Amino acid sequence: MASEEHEPKDQDPLSITHLVILTHGLWGNPVHLHHLRDTLLDHHAASGLHVFTPQSNKDNFTYDGIDVGAERITTEIEDEIRRLQNLGAPLSKISIAGYSLGGLIARYVVGLLYKNGVFETLQPCNFTTFATPHLGVRTPGVGYGPQTWNFLGSKTLSTSGQQMFLTDDFRDTGRPLLAVMADPTSIFVRGLAGFRRKSVYANTTNDRSVPYYTSAISSVDPFVDLDTIDIHPLPDQDLPVVLDPNHPVSQRKQPEVPTPLSFRERYIVSDKTKAALPFYAVLAGVFPLALPLFMLNAGYQTYKSAQRVRLHEQGDLVDLQRYRIPLLEESQAVQDAMVERLATESSAQGTTSTSAVANDGKGQGQEEYLPTPPPEEEVSNPSTNSNAADPDPTTTTTTSSAPSSSSSSSSPWPLLPLSPLQSQMITNLDQHVHFTKFPVHIQNVRHTHAAIVVRTPRESFAEGRMVSAHWVREFVV
Repeated sequence: MASEEHEPKDQDPLSITHLVILTHGLWGNPVHLHHLRDTLLDHHAASGLHVFTPQSNKDNFTYDGIDVGAERITTEIEDEIRRLQNLGAPLSKISIAGYSLGGLIARYVVGLLYKNGVFETLQPCNFTTFATPHLGVRTPGVGYGPQTWNFLGSKTLSTSGQQMFLTDDFRDTGRPLLAVMADPTSIFVRGLAGFRRKSVYANTTNDRSVPYYTSAISSVDPFVDLDTIDIHPLPDQDLPVVLDPNHPVSQRKQPEVPTPLSFRERYIVSDKTKAALPFYAVLAGVFPLALPLFMLNAGYQTYKSAQRVRLHEQGDLVDLQRYRIPLLEESQAVQDAMVERLATESSAQGTTSTSAVANDGKGQGQEEYLPTPPPEEEVSNPSTNSNAADPDPTTTTTTSSAPSSSSSSSSPWPLLPLSPLQSQMITNLDQHVHFTKFPVHIQNVRHTHAAIVVRTPRESFAEGRMVSAHWVREFVV
């Protein structure tokens, strides 16, 4: 691919000090991020920024899996770094931003770059995600509807679908990829921790692709009923879109005596419902025709994706040893540390089973991609270890779903029915990455998932421009 796609024609390589990578979402392409790119370059025109939008994972290639896409993109990034350095660019900083699925790919890329030593020469500055499903896209709940949707979703988007719906067994670890990526011992979390600024932007409403709870990494959703809350936007915005991350909403004071419903409220359809009727009428007519076509296309794309992944696994297009072997080595190192910790605890308790545990652990860890450590609260707080209900460190139990900083016990909002695995992911990311979480309150469009990054240059996406404006103001150059 031509490098001219990635840099302005008049950019002097000798002025480039800061590489910025933008990754698009599912079914996406780099054009979707042109508004972010242009806004960033306009705001920091003389700051030595070079924005790079990888091309190797666009369109249907996004079916192939977060890990496969990240390996493709990391190869592009490392090639671009070498190209710029060969031109004499004094690169010293790197930032990464991802939109939707691209945010998960970006997190995986961070782990690979960290392990490959890129951050030893380039200072990691900004990591940002926009409407990214950090906890997957499973619909919370146990009813027929959520279970049906979760089953169909995991079967229709190939490997990426399985990973986003948390049904995959990532490289024989016995854990979904997103759980591995949220493990505090992993390169993915350690790589993220090194960035100076880490932020997420999460749509509060009308994002049917990525709900608020998963993009905000939260076990509560205060925006379920907008009539019961008051929002608190940040100052200095033309439109009240980006909310205060420390105090985004408060409960609206309700009258002690409920006001009786008026005749209009009781018997007449509301204006909001009337406005939605045409949409649902069209949906009812189109859905029976569109569903079979979607399922046929999903089956075809899954087949094509499997072919691409097989070709990728042959290592002809990407140097897999550079990305896989170091991770296997890390797996063994962490496994050894785990065994040593278990041995120390057993010795302190006067047990005699240490050697058997150690031998089993070392024998089984040779081929694992990443280890399966015990719940992270037990690692960080040994005093709770002896009280664990399940002594098996590979078992995920409800003891790991303690409220995180985003959903403390004092929260006025009810906890969502997330799985223990998702709750553990929240805890891990809150405690070890420390994202700043910006709720994005876009109200004037039906599809906020596209508006949050102004995916196309529409006038109706004016609220999305408040998000990009805030992002570039906060951007560390």
